[in-house]
Amino acid sequence: MKYDVIVIGGGPSGLMACIAAAEHGAKVGLIDKGDKLGRKLGISGGGRCNVTNAKEIDELIKFIPGNGRFLYSALDTFSNKDIMAFFEDMGIALKEEDRGRMFPVSDKAKTVVDALVNKVRSLGVDIRVNSPVAEVLYTDDSTDGATDGATDGATDAAKDRATSGVLLRSGEKLESRCVVIASGGKSVPHTGSTGDGYSWAEAAGHTITELYPTEVPMTSSEPFIRNRELQGISLRDITLTVWSPKGKKVKEHEGDLIFTHFGISGPAVLRCSQYVVKQRKQFSVKEILLTIDLFPERELEELRTDALLLAANEPKKSLKNVLKGFIPERMISLLLKMAGLAEDLTYHNIPKLTWLELIKLLKAFPVIVDGTLSIEEAFVTGGGVNLKEIDPRTMHSKLTDGLYFCGEILDVHGYTGGYNITAAFTTGYTAGKSAAEHVYPK
Repeated sequence: MKYDVIVIGGGPSGLMACIAAAEHGAKVGLIDKGDKLGRKLGISGGGRCNVTNAKEIDELIKFIPGNGRFLYSALDTFSNKDIMAFFEDMGIALKEEDRGRMFPVSDKAKTVVDALVNKVRSLGVDIRVNSPVAEVLYTDDSTDGATDGATDGATDAAKDRATSGVLLRSGEKLESRCVVIASGGKSVPHTGSTGDGYSWAEAAGHTITELYPTEVPMTSSEPFIRNRELQGISLRDITLTVWSPKGKKVKEHEGDLIFTHFGISGPAVLRCSQYVVKQRKQFSVKEILLTIDLFPERELEELRTDALLLAANEPKKSLKNVLKGFIPERMISLLLKMAGLAEDLTYHNIPKLTWLELIKLLKAFPVIVDGTLSIEEAFVTGGGVNLKEIDPRTMHSKLTDGLYFCGEILDVHGYTGGYNITAAFTTGYTAGKSAAEHVYPK
């Protein structure tokens, strides 16, 4: 079988690459090793599929701390506004929720997956599932067509290597002028993202920057974690701060947090996780200090006064009972112990300096973390195909003619909240469009 463009991977970037390539006149083959397309997309956004984020481009890029600036050209080709229009044109009504997150009104990821797969089918893309790829095939000393893709970012000089198709594990060879690798990273492997594409990239001469987990829960050996004293406690609208071993504030994020049996999780934790990974590596240390501000909207002195007033209004009540409703009940005993205050103290017996220590804990509750869950348990993979080797205007390899990359296999990662899927859709569309124009230059 011969195609103009082969796309490996039926995730969000791969599906969008197929659509863009087919819409621009290419004969497209989609190959996926699983039995179902869009598996990772189907569980995204808590099963509701956060299709993009509505922020303005410059602001959106700030929420993609892993080389987000690389996406400027792709977003110029297919922006978050284009993503919204794309789905709405297919009859999928969208709604905006907090922090610019865009969801289908149906609140069902299946709505989005079905629409994309149906669109791919309607464009005549040849879909092959249960068809794992053994390797991407390359030819050396490429001259035929190596320079006619100058419009899609190919170098002026003919490249020494070009794609010629793929070899399936079944032994079948499929020919193609262009191959788009959209096989994902190593996170959430049960959806098919098992890192297959990295070896194919290396075979084409590409380097892979070090892989690491991002958007991942953190582990801790703190006594209150080990004995599950706080397990299940959720803290809303806190600020979480990551500190360097030298005592410098590295990063802080607002959001929610939950204590687990192994450490901490929740949106604020996920966003801070990559900075913990980097600090541990940079300083060759195991443990990193994080602090939780339970009352980020209130200053220390204001909080001290307000909490003391609660005790003053009920002077005969013990501190443990006074603080109920003010801070999570299951944290009270631990906080009082850490501050050096007895639970049965009443208002008239509160030591001023020790009381201040309690308030300081409310503004900076310390949690020492010693790592994260594995890359397979992370939501997103950090690292990937080195971006210096990819043309940002086209997603075309600078080393191998006719080879394109898109989605999580690239060294690009963002926070949860519609940013990673935006990167997947925009790089997928750009790669598919560019591959088609490489075969049929304007």
